[in-house]
Amino acid sequence: MSGLRILVCVKRVPAPGAQITLTPDARAVDARNLAFTTSPHEECAVEAALQLVEAHGGDITVLTVGPPEAEEQLRFSVSVGVQHAVLLTNDELAAGGDLDPQATARTITRGVRTLETEAARPFDVLLFGNESADSGGFQVGVRVARMLGLPIVNGIKGIAIADGVLTARREGDAGFEVYRMPLPAAVGVKEGINLPRYPTLPGRLRSKKAEVRSWPFVTEPGGLTMVRFATPTVELTETVVLGAGAGAAGAVVDLLVELGIA
Repeated sequence: MSGLRILVCVKRVPAPGAQITLTPDARAVDARNLAFTTSPHEECAVEAALQLVEAHGGDITVLTVGPPEAEEQLRFSVSVGVQHAVLLTNDELAAGGDLDPQATARTITRGVRTLETEAARPFDVLLFGNESADSGGFQVGVRVARMLGLPIVNGIKGIAIADGVLTARREGDAGFEVYRMPLPAAVGVKEGINLPRYPTLPGRLRSKKAEVRSWPFVTEPGGLTMVRFATPTVELTETVVLGAGAGAAGAVVDLLVELGIA
């Protein structure tokens, strides 16, 4: 094998810990005051791709379907060592719209086929996050792999390649499950498989000058229909100080009685 050709699909999502506010119709996230990042599982997928290329040679393309602002996440991947970046976008996404998993998978599949035709060579490995941090649908990677006729395993915590075979390890109740798939293959990477690296200063400078290919596409209707988002009930916790020193003993005993412990 002369070197691996790897594609990693990433998604722009609200930064962890952000307070999510919905639009008045509850059909979209109000992003005006949000910070964004790459979905954590996909950060690990990028790192897994970098480690595979370091071991076997080759190059990496990172691809996303999203608004023009998602270029930020692509450039971050370039800053840690990815060679190529592709943004699939359109006016609907630029206006804050979103695609359902089926439409997203169709769009990614068309992008993959275009890239493979240009290079006159298929990708050896397609890496996805196990699920996105916002919608958590667990569908896009599986749908893309099916449309491309590739084997796929999700929830992976270990990847190795030798002699044209990808070996993937997934945690199970009794230990690890081991899957062996001939290349080309697709993998859904789970957070914790590795510790993503931080970009270096030269890497950040390089990413600012890197070419991000932006391809428009026409949205095709998917098989799912958006009804509305629902925000979970916020549970408030309250801390009550029972007292200090020996003076708190009575309150502690009352609490133990109330809990049925004493």
